[in-house]
Amino acid sequence: MNIKQAKEELKHTIQAYIQKDEYGIYKMAAVRQRPVLLMGPPGIGKTAIMEQIAKECEIGLVSYTITHHTRQSAIGLPFIEKKEYGGKEYSITEYTMSEIIASVYDKMENTGCQEGILFIDEINCVSETLAPTMLQFLQCKTFGNHKVPEGWIIVAAGNPPEYNKSVRDFDIVTLDRVKKIDVEEDYGIWKEYAYERSIHPSILSYLDIKKEDFYCIETTVDGKEFVTARGWEDLSQMMYLYEELGYQVTEEVVIQYVQHKRIAKDFANYLDLYYKYKDQYQIEEVLKGKIVKSSVQSLSKAGFDEKISMISLLITKLAAGIKEALAQDAFTTELFGKLKEVQAENDIAVVLNRINVKLEQMREKEMLDAEQEKQQHRLAAQLEAYLPIMEEKGFEGVKEAFAQQAELRKQLLEGAGKQLEYAFLFLEEAFGEGQELVWFVTELTSNYYTAKYIGRFGCEKYFYYNKELLLVEKDQELQREIEEVKNLLDYM
Repeated sequence: MNIKQAKEELKHTIQAYIQKDEYGIYKMAAVRQRPVLLMGPPGIGKTAIMEQIAKECEIGLVSYTITHHTRQSAIGLPFIEKKEYGGKEYSITEYTMSEIIASVYDKMENTGCQEGILFIDEINCVSETLAPTMLQFLQCKTFGNHKVPEGWIIVAAGNPPEYNKSVRDFDIVTLDRVKKIDVEEDYGIWKEYAYERSIHPSILSYLDIKKEDFYCIETTVDGKEFVTARGWEDLSQMMYLYEELGYQVTEEVVIQYVQHKRIAKDFANYLDLYYKYKDQYQIEEVLKGKIVKSSVQSLSKAGFDEKISMISLLITKLAAGIKEALAQDAFTTELFGKLKEVQAENDIAVVLNRINVKLEQMREKEMLDAEQEKQQHRLAAQLEAYLPIMEEKGFEGVKEAFAQQAELRKQLLEGAGKQLEYAFLFLEEAFGEGQELVWFVTELTSNYYTAKYIGRFGCEKYFYYNKELLLVEKDQELQREIEEVKNLLDYM
């Protein structure tokens, strides 16, 4: 299954494991809660989904890469204990608590989370001395003599042997005690994630043409050459920073992340074209409704790779504006709710304190992502700005000040709608009702932010062209053109 399906299956498993009856007893006994074993190639997001699931299920997370551990840190250090048997005293060997188990108890103490995920990565790449300990861990849920606390679910991840020569096979006894999920790379699923994470549009438009370059591991005379989803994401972040600093993203930079010579070279060549298209087409002007005839004529005659790049540039700019509008919408809605509390309490300070307490609690439980924390800080700052207004004009004055946020929300949402309309008008000028419009609608559907906006506020042009997606002939024509461009790039 793909990583999205694996995440859903894992989430469902965890929710099932932590179900309790009316007496607070787990419905599935710990002995029957099989550890989950995720097996799949490196860099496809196995570790990332652990953090997502922990936040969504509001449980704790302790992560370890087991190859960094020795037998002693995993099971604990030996020490001599005195015990009496049959009236005689004997010296016996016992073990201190495993560092890993101790970390679970520390997490419970620090966050208050009594349930969670103990995630062990690279579990089938352990050393010879640690291998029996890992088998015991999966079979008995113990490290040495210390059990994983009740309510904590074991999830382990490993790589298939073709990706790592250090991999060890699990025996049938162990496999019969785990819930094994095989995960495969899938560009279509990763693209959904990539849009949400604002992966650099040049990467997405390149991979739309050459999907086989999304994930590749090959053995050559010079050793391993590879590119993974993680590599593309890390390259994306560096590209944004280089652009901000005015530095050139060269082939030498690309190959530091895309560690496959042919793919790195192809992408670097494509990147030169992409930046040329970015300079050539004035996206900001297009989204203001200013259609430049020369740009329309140039795009209508362009090759398919250029058309894909232009659409990618449009989608990226649209998504950025829509993301800002949706953020303001969410902020205004939450601020309105807080002001209702202020009205009930007749005291901003009380509501401010609640926000700060909640923020601290969520931070301690590690349930906050960067966007959520930013939103809470922004709410607190806005309420603090209302304090002098409340003192001077009372709640009516605060309502008047809040109207500014409501107006900004209205302007941003309406502005996003206009930009969508202008984008369609530009593409209609360039392509009529050609298959490029179908491609544009497909990308609007795939992009997290544009899809969310259209789902809530609609877009007449989108719904009109969305019907075209049902026409198989146009889809086949589109795929043929992509294949032609891919073949051309192969000869570059």
